[in-house]
Amino acid sequence: MHVDHLIYAIGPDGLKAEAGRLADELGTEYKDGGFHPRFGTRNHIIPLTDGRYIEVVEVLDHPASDKAAFGQAVRARSEMGGGWLGWVVSVADLTPYEERLNRSAVPGSRQFPDGRRLEWSQIGIRGLIADPQLPYFLQWKSDASLRPSALSGDATLTEIQIAGSASRLSEWLGEPIGAELDGVKLDLVSPRGTPGISSVTFECPKGTVTI
Repeated sequence: MHVDHLIYAIGPDGLKAEAGRLADELGTEYKDGGFHPRFGTRNHIIPLTDGRYIEVVEVLDHPASDKAAFGQAVRARSEMGGGWLGWVVSVADLTPYEERLNRSAVPGSRQFPDGRRLEWSQIGIRGLIADPQLPYFLQWKSDASLRPSALSGDATLTEIQIAGSASRLSEWLGEPIGAELDGVKLDLVSPRGTPGISSVTFECPKGTVTI
């Protein structure tokens, strides 16, 4: 189980401005990620070390965004002013999660600006919508050379502070959750408060940065 990426929904300033601001805070750069045809969204990518990245995402005025759970989630967070939407773990096989959650994974894809296509399957978006402390699960389908983890980054994800419960996360992930997961510290606070990501900490060219 790999802590794969973090999702940041844009606010009123727009995709380019938000991606630029976050990249500047980390002393790094962002890349144009392209469109999600099935979800009615598009993103910019901020590569991190250890095969991780930040996905800065906006919802489009497109019928797909009204039907897809991911598009709905991005729209709702953006309408609240934007900010951390959630986190994602990647696994080698989604079958056990499909069986445990009693639902089927859905296909996802992203069309790069140069025409290439990245594909994966995912499950758990509606779980994230209902309880934003929970990550969703992803299984990459495309070759590793196309994945965001192939991009090199200068910032390292060190800690995610989450308003949530260790027992709830453990139940959702299907394994006991301690003080860290895949080398990333999980600081669980306010288990009875409004769930979701409170802040994220990085080690980067500008030092220790918490967003």
